[in-house]
Amino acid sequence: MIADPRVTEQRNPRTVNIDLAEPLEIVDLINDEDRTVSSAVASQREQIAEALSLAEITLRSGGRLFYAGAGTSGRLGVLDASEIPPTFGAPPEMVQGIIAGGYAALTRSQEGAEDRPDGATADLEAAGVRPGDFVIGIAASGTTPYVRAALQYAKAIGARTAVVACSPPPAETLAAADIAIVAITGPEAVTGSTRMKAGTATKLILNTITTGAMIRLGKTYGNLMVDVQATNVKLVDRSERIVAEVCGIDRGAARVAIDAAGGSVKLAIVMTRLGVSREEASKAIDDAGGVIRRVLRDAPPPVV
Repeated sequence: MIADPRVTEQRNPRTVNIDLAEPLEIVDLINDEDRTVSSAVASQREQIAEALSLAEITLRSGGRLFYAGAGTSGRLGVLDASEIPPTFGAPPEMVQGIIAGGYAALTRSQEGAEDRPDGATADLEAAGVRPGDFVIGIAASGTTPYVRAALQYAKAIGARTAVVACSPPPAETLAAADIAIVAITGPEAVTGSTRMKAGTATKLILNTITTGAMIRLGKTYGNLMVDVQATNVKLVDRSERIVAEVCGIDRGAARVAIDAAGGSVKLAIVMTRLGVSREEASKAIDDAGGVIRRVLRDAPPPVV
């Protein structure tokens, strides 16, 4: 096989006989490769923290965070963005995923779309990307034309930019990125299958950026998910448990408090703990930049 400069396309000497392996051996081979992913991500801790901070600044100032990617990378961006509203009570436009080939590419491969840079410009224009937004291009191989074009367009109009890659990107891509997060995960267990180690690393990085930004925006109290949207039975249960634990009340009283707060766990906690109206609680939270620890001035109950 002709050598490829992209790390994600190189052959892995540890898995050359994987086609002869028994099921348990395959599991062990893949698991051994997966163990290396966290170290690759940790090597980019400062760059990830920089992107997290920029995401917070962007969102606080009314900008939006956009992911742009193709194939597995694009799907991971859409996945991360789609989980922000139910987890943190954020509006869906706050974090958005753009994938080459459109939403049809989420369930059926549109791999050729990654080679059409003009598609990236059209997609970002259609999404209304503007100055003050933050665009993160995701390209496991580092060379995806769609991602490069997305970053170049975003930078040209005055948006901030970052690239997430698992192989060193070319100079033209790096030139379009304010922040470069390059977690070198090495050759895949199956050559070129970047849905594996590169995909795992990408998910870890995106999770950290958005979760960290949401925490900084006050979407948690300690590690409790106080802006959760109770859209199913499990989340209703979680909401009631959080309010009961933080406020030292029983489940029934927690349910009443959440109803009085219009379904908001955060408002219910502040109203109950401070004995104030919904309007007063809302103002106090806004004045504290959304961080209810600054309103309550104490830590959540200890873990028992």
